[in-house]
Amino acid sequence: MKTAHLGDLAVSRIGLGAMTMAGTYTTGGGLDNDESIRTIRRALDLGVTHIDTAEIYGPYLSEEIIGQALTGRRDEVKIATKFGFVSHSGGGPGTIDSSPANIRTAVEGSLHRLGTDYIDLYYQHRVDPNTPIEDTAGAVADLIAEGKVLHFGLSEASAATIRRAHAVQPVSALQTEYSLWTRDVEENILPLLRELGIGFVPYSPLGHGLLTGQIRTVDDFPDDDWRKDNPRFIGENFRRNLALVDELRAIGAEIGATPAQTALAWILTRGNDIAPIPGTRRVERMEENTAADRVELSTGQIERLESLQPAAGDRHNAANMASIDR
Repeated sequence: MKTAHLGDLAVSRIGLGAMTMAGTYTTGGGLDNDESIRTIRRALDLGVTHIDTAEIYGPYLSEEIIGQALTGRRDEVKIATKFGFVSHSGGGPGTIDSSPANIRTAVEGSLHRLGTDYIDLYYQHRVDPNTPIEDTAGAVADLIAEGKVLHFGLSEASAATIRRAHAVQPVSALQTEYSLWTRDVEENILPLLRELGIGFVPYSPLGHGLLTGQIRTVDDFPDDDWRKDNPRFIGENFRRNLALVDELRAIGAEIGATPAQTALAWILTRGNDIAPIPGTRRVERMEENTAADRVELSTGQIERLESLQPAAGDRHNAANMASIDR
């Protein structure tokens, strides 16, 4: 597996997102912790060195699974996790809190569940409007000085916030949604990251599963699947977005790749400072995604992919969009 660089942190250029191992799309139906553990261990066998999670996933379950899976193999992988979407002072899961005191509590819990004494990349999950980003960055800087954290990351942060945080504690990576159907970061965020030497970790590089080509209707989703409330999966937006998938499938067929592999291969053409984290809890899907490292796109195919219309509809519902720093 080739390498990407997030600041001075080297990781496999395709990682593994562990959100769905905790049932985040639904309230937990169909979970199989043993299969999730097999998926993580198989990923390491295939050269994946970047596992991404967060305390809110579950909450806590995803970190616990990773801790079990990495027993005896901690040195093979860079662990990224996130704080700030669980308030440990009474607000509980889903409450944004990046106060220094909350970060102190959060990191100890994550270290325990992950079975490690350090976290390679520690992200603020969402920007806290009630805590100055300088205070949050300073708290993480203290953890870095103590050796509990090695690198600082931000998730869904605006350009202004990135600059302010970076001035206090160098930011190694920004995590934000990016794929063939979500490309708004290209205008301002990516140029800023490259100016500052910050790496980029795209989450949902397969469009919440749509770019795999496996979804043709939302009728099969469980009632509690949050994608049923996502504007891109509703009505005319969904029908329009399937056209993007059809073109992705056609290009993949030309090179013997699946739609998912083709979508990931396109992201990998964007630079060696970009390391997507496609998420899955199944060995088969992880093997498919990881194989995108070997997919080569021609110049013409890249141009065709880049000419596709971005997705119709906002990328989250109104409540989730409100939590994003813009």
